[in-house]
Amino acid sequence: MKFAIILAATLAASAASAAPSGEAVFKQRCAVCHSIAPAPGKMGPPLAGVAGRKAGTLPGYAYSAAMKGSKLVWDAAALDTYLKAPAKSVPGTKMLVGAPDAEQRAALVQYLGTLKN
Repeated sequence: MKFAIILAATLAASAASAAPSGEAVFKQRCAVCHSIAPAPGKMGPPLAGVAGRKAGTLPGYAYSAAMKGSKLVWDAAALDTYLKAPAKSVPGTKMLVGAPDAEQRAALVQYLGTLKN
């Protein structure tokens, strides 16, 4: 009985600390403003095909002058830095909410890399 209680507690703690999925983080933190569909339709630009794209260049979205002039290319490092603190990374960006948790951000960056146009 004691073993079963310890095992249950260990499994519960393990599940609670399991790495978040990037899709779950996206739905929780990003989907209010961004879609994964290729066409614009929300407050922020769509993120389908974002990995490898030059920042501020997707047709159909009105980017800030700061984003257009940033010269960023959305690779894993650029996404990680930007998502950690958007306004610090690109002062003048429209995006104000980031993902300060490193584990969530890593999952999100990995997920964004899977999205295709």
